[in-house]
Amino acid sequence: MKYAAIVLRNTNNPISTVRYGEVVDAFLSGGVPLDEVAVLSYADRNAVTVTLSRLASECDGVFFICDRVIMPFAKDAVSGLAGQNFSGECLLETENTLFGVLPASPNGCALVKEECIPAVDKRRGVTYYKLVLRTVAAPAERVFSAIASAREVSRDRVSIHTFEEFGAGRIELVYDQDTPKTAVDEAVRILSTELNDYVYSHEDESVAHRLYTVLKLHRMKLATAESFTGGGVGHAVVEIPGASKVFYEGINAYSNEAKMARLGVTDYTLKKFGAVSNETAYEMAAGLLKEGKCDLAVATTGIAGPDADGTDKPVGLCYIAVGTMDRVRVFRFLLDGDREAVTKRATNLALFLAYKEVNG
Repeated sequence: MKYAAIVLRNTNNPISTVRYGEVVDAFLSGGVPLDEVAVLSYADRNAVTVTLSRLASECDGVFFICDRVIMPFAKDAVSGLAGQNFSGECLLETENTLFGVLPASPNGCALVKEECIPAVDKRRGVTYYKLVLRTVAAPAERVFSAIASAREVSRDRVSIHTFEEFGAGRIELVYDQDTPKTAVDEAVRILSTELNDYVYSHEDESVAHRLYTVLKLHRMKLATAESFTGGGVGHAVVEIPGASKVFYEGINAYSNEAKMARLGVTDYTLKKFGAVSNETAYEMAAGLLKEGKCDLAVATTGIAGPDADGTDKPVGLCYIAVGTMDRVRVFRFLLDGDREAVTKRATNLALFLAYKEVNG
């Protein structure tokens, strides 16, 4: 069976962009890979009509992805071709073709999951299931190698896809009801074994949520001292309902003065080693632990860019300290990307290292 999408761009609005990738990925995650994605201008009505007619004759399903303001036009185009109106929010079914009109937004992804995938499965008489492994900082070559091995051991009975954003990875295994359980189990085993150092969950949950779960399980309180991540680590945790059970405090000590006054970092350390150093990260975490009111401390210091803040240290250099009353360990990273990418990657790394410290 064949499926396709038509992405409509609003060329009358020069700042309008259609972020359709997440919607396309949602189809893939549901076991419905799109064989063709046509990107067209909403203003070129003839091209839209011709493309829609062609895909409707070739495919079992055709889905428009566009801004909400264009959705009425897309629905009219489908209704005109099908000779009937939409009966639901986003789907129109004929005997031969399933049509959909979806917003290029998180709501569009939800509609794919809740409306489109079940309709496709019903038409093709197949039910698909999905397993998820979540990772942080897994090298791309390791991920691709593990996926290749998992595909081989499952004899390609399991479809495996990977997605990554700011170091946080998701590996999805999609299979139908006829797939042998042994094939699925072997694929999961291979992925878990080869990526053991980077996997934090076999559920589709954020690393912050996983950290929250293990902190709650061990009845531990977390404290954070953040410089260049600007509170990102603490924010990720307190977004979770019930965070008060595991989060003691978060200090954003951006300046050297704040590091000394709030965390006890010494003037000697800052002058000899600099704010972005192993020694400073260690003292930031130790300062949190000194009062004995938290069980786990996380500290971050680094250079997010775009320049090196007057130092000779490279942009992307960062140190993350994670510790308990028994020990404090400091990890050094050199991260790629712009300011946003560096800080978000560092935030995910800090959460992951904290999880590893608790979970062993």
